[in-house]
Formats: sequence, structure tokens, C-alpha cells
Amino acid sequence: MLLQAKGRTPPHVLAMTATPIPRTLTLAIHGEMDQSRLDEMPPGREPIETRVVSEERVDEVVDALGRHLSEGKQAYWVCPLVEESEVVDLTAAEDRFQMLRARFGDRVRLVHGQMPPEARDAAMADFAAGRAQLLVATTVIEVGVNVPEATIMVIERAESFGLAQLHQLRGRVGRGEGASSC
Repeated sequence: MLLQAKGRTPPHVLAMTATPIPRTLTLAIHGEMDQSRLDEMPPGREPIETRVVSEERVDEVVDALGRHLSEGKQAYWVCPLVEESEVVDLTAAEDRFQMLRARFGDRVRLVHGQMPPEARDAAMADFAAGRAQLLVATTVIEVGVNVPEATIMVIERAESFGLAQLHQLRGRVGRGEGASSC
């Protein structure tokens, strides 16, 4: 209300977003909407290094992740499905969790939308408190998750996600001090 009262002619709609979600993009491109763009990073944050790594190199990614975890750091690993599907050939979070848990032990937690809320909340609390170093998840972590100590995000089969989802997911890292990568 303060922002609306600030100008001579108040806007009919005031839309604010941290990401260029599809509705906002549509309004900005096709509607009569003015934009104000904040294009600098918050103080103390570094750009997120973003890379594409082929699926054949997943073992190298896991090895690099192991080095990261051995330094006491935290990371996310995002999968497009909750469980294996006979219809599509995409990696399931439950399968990837089992593989990573076998390698890294009790430092790994799993969250997805089909879990009971109390189990999901407990896994998230362990990750946020640093009791877990690696969080295997679906897009349930897309918004509302803030763990500044997490500096690596692996998005498996990124081509199966939308651009807004990728932007939101990548935004889970780079929230604290130090370099982050996706």
C-alpha cells in the first residue's frame, strides 16, 4: 500500500517476484507492464558457476561431491521423479538416494512430495541444522528452502525441467558466503 501511494498515479496491479515466472514474463511481454529490474547480487554473494555434465560422467560428479562433503560442506541432488517409472527413462530420487546413501552413509537425506509431512520436515531440519550433508530431492525444494551452507546443486536430467524451475532450483545455492556451483 505504501508503494502504491508513492506515485502520482498508483498502479492497478503491483507484482513483485524474485524470479521471472511465466505469468510475470507474459504480462511484461504482452501486457502493459513496466519493469524495474534489480540486476546486482546481494552484498557478499558470488555468482553461481553453472556447468553441464553428461550423464556418462555421473561417477566423476559423485567423486567430486565426495570431496566436497569430506570438507564438511553441504549439497543438493535433485531428480525429476520420485520413484522409477516404466513410461519414462528418468532418474528417480528414491533410487539415487539409495545409491548415494550406500556411498556416503548417514550423511544423506531424502525429501519428496509423496513423503509424510513429518518425515519430510525431519529430513529438511537435519539438513538445515547440518546433521545431514547431502539432500536428495525432487522439486519440492524449489522454493522456501534457505540453507546458506549448501554450495553445490546437482540437477540430474536438467532438460526435463522448465526454465523457471531450473532458475528456482539453482537459487537454493549461492545464498551464503563463498563460491557455489550448479
